[in-house]
Amino acid sequence: MARLFGTDGVRGLANRELTADLALGLAQSAAVVLTSGRYADARRAEGRRPVGVVARDPRISGEFLTAAVSAGLASSGIDVLDAGVIPTPAAAFLVADIHADFGVMISASHNAAPDNGIKFFAVGGVKLPDEVEDRIEEHLGIEKLLPIGGDVGRIRRFADAEDRYVLHLLSTLPHRLDGIHVVLDCAHGAASAVSPEVFTDAGAQVTLIGADPDGLNINEGVGSTHLDLLAKKVLEVGADVGIAHDGDADRCLAVDAQGNVVDGDQIMAILAIAMKERGKLKNNTLVATVMSNLGLHKAMQKHGITVETTGVGDRYVLEGLAAGGHSLGGEQSGHVIMTDYATTGDGILTGLHIVAEMARQKKTLAQLASVMSVYPQILVNVRGVNHKAMAASAQIADAVSAAEVELADTGRVLLRPSGTEPMVRVMVEAADQATADRLAHQLADVVKAALPL
Repeated sequence: MARLFGTDGVRGLANRELTADLALGLAQSAAVVLTSGRYADARRAEGRRPVGVVARDPRISGEFLTAAVSAGLASSGIDVLDAGVIPTPAAAFLVADIHADFGVMISASHNAAPDNGIKFFAVGGVKLPDEVEDRIEEHLGIEKLLPIGGDVGRIRRFADAEDRYVLHLLSTLPHRLDGIHVVLDCAHGAASAVSPEVFTDAGAQVTLIGADPDGLNINEGVGSTHLDLLAKKVLEVGADVGIAHDGDADRCLAVDAQGNVVDGDQIMAILAIAMKERGKLKNNTLVATVMSNLGLHKAMQKHGITVETTGVGDRYVLEGLAAGGHSLGGEQSGHVIMTDYATTGDGILTGLHIVAEMARQKKTLAQLASVMSVYPQILVNVRGVNHKAMAASAQIADAVSAAEVELADTGRVLLRPSGTEPMVRVMVEAADQATADRLAHQLADVVKAALPL
């Protein structure tokens, strides 16, 4: 049987794979597994119940899933604070801020509206390790907490959830945003209320797109996976910068005043250099994934910043940050984690700090992003191959070595077997797009020939 939890919680088509029954069961299981920590023990010793924060993005299925999760928790003796529609990083922050025992976020991030997901945060607002998720899954349908009378949990509105988060974001800023015109694309998602408020409070002039969620339009042609509309709006209104979030606002991508995309690697380069200058970059180290652009590595080397690489996925970046005690990491996709202020990727926080650097340094976003040259990159997915045999193939190893010799220090090659399907991902970066394309497709042909099913 496949593992229920994926790389970012439990996801699926709402009311098909992700049903109200499953949401109820997951909440009851989590109540068993996640209430053995020191905060829960202290509350029980004082005659109080454990506390869980529940939040969601605005997709329509979040309403019944929130009801199911809240019912599962309250029926297990957990006091539920319903924070309503807020970003994923806000939910994580609130768990830490009020010393809750855990949190639940109901969101499918950048996916379309019919999908949804459930993810859990432990004490301190941190993501759960695999072994804890496995324990929650093991408890499904087996062990429940079934208190009665006054021991059942209460469900209450978390009335100041958004205000707490806004004040927190504003407190992190190194400089106000006065004089800068920002177009915000909120993806018709969880950032639609918070992001405009906090950018305005920080002094920016704000123009909005994608900020009218109706439960069905989340991520529909807008947000960090659809930047064309944002670029068009920036040019149309003559804005200084565009900031795009995804549905649950844990990502941030940007557009400069000329409509050019500034991706997560460029954002990390800007922040890393600025943080080093201000003495805020712990260990002078940036944590990035193996997919980050070679240009990022070269820019960091030029500025005396070490880059530590992890596997693809923000959970692996988080693990690298925690293991080394570092303060900045992220992915090309726009998941940027600033551990001084957040326990997960935070698209609003990231956007604020990018615009704050524009204001502080009195530079355009294009000027800030010029610290990094983006090497042309191509990713080819080679499907229908014996991906498990890749490491033992001398033919592939020889082809990779030949490509690396040709590229020398002007590019790089990365081959990654899929962990879930018969596929190998071939990534090539080079000084020009034609070379990258040629080598990537040559390597893809070798993989097909060397790894027949």
